[in-house]
Amino acid sequence: MAQNELELILLRQWASHLTMPIFLADREGNLLYYTEPAELLLGRSFDEAGAMPVAELATLFETADEDGAPMPTAELPLGIALTQRRPAYRRVRLKALDGVQRLIEITAFPLEGQGGHWLGAVAIFWEAHEP
Repeated sequence: MAQNELELILLRQWASHLTMPIFLADREGNLLYYTEPAELLLGRSFDEAGAMPVAELATLFETADEDGAPMPTAELPLGIALTQRRPAYRRVRLKALDGVQRLIEITAFPLEGQGGHWLGAVAIFWEAHEP
């Protein structure tokens, strides 16, 4: 993997000290890192999964909207933050890699460095409760 931007390296360090599930993606759309709390919801450690294109997330985790209709990556908050460079929020159903179906809430936002330098995006998520 190519050398990451300093801001992304520092953001990964910051995220690793938090107790919330977080994804970090670069401007090319590669998932660079996710935190240990994210590992628990997703059913696989980042060390096992490794970096991957964000485009694979919807298929890998069988994402769907709240009603169960399949969702492409472009409709997921992280996909929106990366492609449209705007914040996004959505409740999503996913099938974790451990086979467990979960309803999660995701907030994602684009990352812009000094001088408008485009860096990528961050997604913060948590398990939701059924209404």
